[in-house]
Amino acid sequence: QVQLVESGGGLVQPGGSLRLSCAASGNIRSIVDMGWYRQAPGKERELVAEISPGGSAHYADSVKGRFTIARDSAAVYLQMNSLKPEDTAVYYCYADLDLRYSENEDSWGQGTQVTVSS
Repeated sequence: QVQLVESGGGLVQPGGSLRLSCAASGNIRSIVDMGWYRQAPGKERELVAEISPGGSAHYADSVKGRFTIARDSAAVYLQMNSLKPEDTAVYYCYADLDLRYSENEDSWGQGTQVTVSS
């Protein structure tokens, strides 16, 4: 099994920055892509950013130029700059798993709250 634990969320003013971290443990050899999703109240969970094992990254249009995703073999990070109130959400770390090495197709963190407000 793969366990993901997020940290780094909190309250920040508009224009500020936060860095989210996600530590993976367990059967990390099963991990393929990793990424971050977010969900605001009343809205669907949406993909914010994802990164492949080779480092190829993709971002939602709403965060391009402001957020940066990075990873190593056991962690993924999300640097969030120029934060806006509409970035307020619970952010979830995600790992896509290779079924050759895992009985589960994915793994999710518990979520960390990001609030952007004056």
